[in-house]
Amino acid sequence: MNINLILAYLLFFVSTFLFSYLVAPWFINKWLNRQSKKVEKVADKLEDIFVFIKGKKLTIILGLLPLGLGLLGAWLFKWIGLGLGIICGLVLPMAVLRMAVARKRVKFVKQLVDGLMILSSCLKGGLSLIQAFEVLVEETTPPLSQEFNLVLREIRLGVSIEEALIRLSKRIPSDELGLFVSAILVARETGGDLTKVFSRLVTTLRDRTEIKEEVVTLTTQAKVQAIILSLLPVGFVWWVYRVDPHHFDVMFQTDLGKILLTGGGVLYFLALFLLKKFSIVRI
Repeated sequence: MNINLILAYLLFFVSTFLFSYLVAPWFINKWLNRQSKKVEKVADKLEDIFVFIKGKKLTIILGLLPLGLGLLGAWLFKWIGLGLGIICGLVLPMAVLRMAVARKRVKFVKQLVDGLMILSSCLKGGLSLIQAFEVLVEETTPPLSQEFNLVLREIRLGVSIEEALIRLSKRIPSDELGLFVSAILVARETGGDLTKVFSRLVTTLRDRTEIKEEVVTLTTQAKVQAIILSLLPVGFVWWVYRVDPHHFDVMFQTDLGKILLTGGGVLYFLALFLLKKFSIVRI
């Protein structure tokens, strides 16, 4: 056997051994630490929407999801689908969680106006603020009842009303809740009439809600256009690939094709970024 071939095999095995012994543990530790932080972040987000999953189960779910979507993508679209499936499995959990948290916040804000009316009625009837919170928890549905029930539990454990309300505003960051908490804090500090404050706050929040709904109506067309434009390239590639699987072979087999694919991918994601910035209005 050629001595050069023997040396090449020896060098390959030595380098593989050194990589497995020295470099691979470092990569594994980094990956485990990253997964641990991700699991903690996801668990905190789930607790914000009152969904409780044990850390081990959450770790298994987050670990198997990229693998499962990758295999599904490979079965449907071969190697391209494998990569896209793994990427979706890594990105999808946080995206779904952000949507769930945002939906909870929107629902909470919509319930807040009715909750203020209940609190105002309770205070007019001679109940204290804590008793009004108890009535609010009994008369409303989640997520408003869940959040104020948590406020009551914190107060019963010795946390002041002011601190419990500040924690509530941190759990659900929104301008409407910020106005509510600030009104209570200022009224308790200055001795103001909370019933009048709540009445004015109900009017203010209703006006804000009407303006938001009007803006959403005016921007719906732009959002739909952005979604359609972002899905058109993906749909076109999928349709052509299903009709003729070898249609794009020239793009992968030539240097010019690879350059064009890279440039097209960069421009596509740049277009998605610009559509998100200019077409979607956040209030």
